[in-house]
Amino acid sequence: MRATFTLGRIAGVRIGVHWSVLFIFGIIAFGLAQGRLPQVYPGHALVLYWAAGLGAAVVFFASLLAHEVAHAVVARHNGVAVDDIVLWLLGGVARLKSEASSPAAELRIAGVGPLVSLLLGGLFLLGTWLLALVSAPRLLVEVMAWLAGINLLLAVFNALPAAPLDGGRLLRAFLWWRTGDRLRATAGATAAGRGLGWVLVALGLVVFMRGGGFGGLWLALIGWFLIAAATAEGRQAQLRGVLAGVPVRDAMTRDPLTVPAVLPVADMLADPRYRYRHSAFPVTGEGGAPAGLVTLDGARQVMPEERGTVTVGEVMVPLSRTTIAGPDDSLADLLPRMEPGAEHRVLVLDEGGLVGILSLSDVSRTVTWLMNPGQGR
Repeated sequence: MRATFTLGRIAGVRIGVHWSVLFIFGIIAFGLAQGRLPQVYPGHALVLYWAAGLGAAVVFFASLLAHEVAHAVVARHNGVAVDDIVLWLLGGVARLKSEASSPAAELRIAGVGPLVSLLLGGLFLLGTWLLALVSAPRLLVEVMAWLAGINLLLAVFNALPAAPLDGGRLLRAFLWWRTGDRLRATAGATAAGRGLGWVLVALGLVVFMRGGGFGGLWLALIGWFLIAAATAEGRQAQLRGVLAGVPVRDAMTRDPLTVPAVLPVADMLADPRYRYRHSAFPVTGEGGAPAGLVTLDGARQVMPEERGTVTVGEVMVPLSRTTIAGPDDSLADLLPRMEPGAEHRVLVLDEGGLVGILSLSDVSRTVTWLMNPGQGR
């Protein structure tokens, strides 16, 4: 899940937001402003309902962010680097660069999220009681009560023992500790995730058919997400098992063709070396130092009349936004950070110099070779 735009950094971790957040933000604000609040406390101006609904939605997403930041901070304290945090349609995700080193570390990283949500729910509950005690405006009390309920619900839901929820990570930590096999533990957690997903889909459809409306469909959607996410996590675990011990250098394309950053886009598109070989190329700056990654699609988006003056360096994905790996890095640990698409190629650097480039197709060829060694590479 890639962020549509970046908000900034918290505790050194980049915070991104996917466009789908706008959808759930609108549902929360609309549901409160046009539904719950007028029903519970009628007679107020529409602008007050909308102000309360929008405020609740903002604080809710701040609560989700606190949940994910807690994961990121504890992960770093346990030696696991964090790529970024992305808020999206169904919550948020802290993308870790590698696996936890032990069941205890996995337990700490996974467990802190629900604990933070539980703490926030308790604080909002205390705030609700205090506001009611001093006879604060009823809309404010109701919003505080809603925030308490949603955070407590988030804590309970995330603690369910099913991947990819935090509870699934806790289950995996337990199974890993019991069996000593991280791959078997992941398989157990993902199976639980798929099981819970199908239960939620069935329950959502029953609720919908009995007149539950959108609530039933939303429950089924969450269940379908759990099934898809758990299945994907299980497949990745199998791949990591196959790739265990394989370094990046064994899968990368060595000494790839590069493009100078100062080269006009027109010259790049006219050169047969770039037009017919690959869909993305490393970009080099002064002295041949790696500067980023350019894709043919990105270059072709430049207007034809501007291609003679626009350089490759102006349309490339800069090095700061490109996934970087070392030749001796574990391919299995790198896999969760890789995504489809030419713009997501991994640049392989050794002591600051470019030595290779890696794509998901390279990984697929390596997996095929490892599983069928007699076929050759």
